[in-house]
Amino acid sequence: MRTSRQINVGGVPIGGGAAVTVQSMTTTQTSDAAATAAQIRELENAGCEIVRVAVPDIASARAIAEIKRGITIPLVADIHFDYRLALAAVEAGADKIRINPGNIGGRENVRAVAEACKRRGVPIRVGVNGGSLSKEILAKFNGVATAEALAESAEEHIRLLREQDFDDVCVSAKSSDVTTTIAAYRLLAERTDLPLHLGVTEAGTEYAGIIRSSAGIGTLLAEGIGDTIRVSLTAPPVREIKAGLEILRSLGLRKTGAKMISCPTCARCRYDMFAVAAEVEARLDKLPPERDITVAVMGCAVNGPGEARHADFGIAGGDGEGVLFRRGEIVGKATESELVERLFNLIDNDRSQPQ
Repeated sequence: MRTSRQINVGGVPIGGGAAVTVQSMTTTQTSDAAATAAQIRELENAGCEIVRVAVPDIASARAIAEIKRGITIPLVADIHFDYRLALAAVEAGADKIRINPGNIGGRENVRAVAEACKRRGVPIRVGVNGGSLSKEILAKFNGVATAEALAESAEEHIRLLREQDFDDVCVSAKSSDVTTTIAAYRLLAERTDLPLHLGVTEAGTEYAGIIRSSAGIGTLLAEGIGDTIRVSLTAPPVREIKAGLEILRSLGLRKTGAKMISCPTCARCRYDMFAVAAEVEARLDKLPPERDITVAVMGCAVNGPGEARHADFGIAGGDGEGVLFRRGEIVGKATESELVERLFNLIDNDRSQPQ
């Protein structure tokens, strides 16, 4: 298990043995403070623990102060090229800056950003992507964004900050290629003790993006590499949070929250399990994250009762009806149309867990 140093992002620790956090990024215009804060509150309710906003202009940087008044989770300002936007974002109250020091115009600019962040205790994420490597790095690796190229680029940016006596840093090295991403983070895990922000960049739409992100992020977390994650999807950002939390739950890195298990169905299934499972999952998503329960939705009496008995609650279908379970005990039957409602009556009336 890799041990990293710890940074503090607006009161949320990253690294140093802290729980792996889940992040996302807004899709609103950051200069529209009201819309951005509203989207962040939606992300908060879904379980987001750190949120990032794009800062393409000075209006967006200045809006950070108003946005922060309407949210409770830490806010990261995403900066490219213009160091003055980083300074403005820090002044407005950003809890972390995402910037690549080698892209902001020389050591004087790096010094200005490092000093501003140091004064306010604001950490910096060095964020390297396969599609934005410097010409020098690409030339060294024959124009290919290899894992070594990503790692060297990250180390180069980190070195620029350390020259300014700034070490309050986390780092990412993302590629759209999953195997390259995994290899790059393995190299960084060997070469630095800085906390690592995991992700697969440009992972794609929801279906493909979740698969690629799960393969990349999950592999690294299973090896003990990684301190915070962002699942990047071409989808509403709330979906990123749901996917990220499920990756952590699947690896045992996050215990809280409702989880559904369900069978793939077969010819023995005699009720509309796809619809029932979708409805159960949608309703579980609305439960508070403190509800640490497992709910089984099973197709028939072959595996259903056995699997459902290992869950906190469950249903196993029959021919137009189903059986309801609570912690291994059958508590009743219901018609197909009543199954979901009866299941959630059981869940809502359970007093063994926080409501």
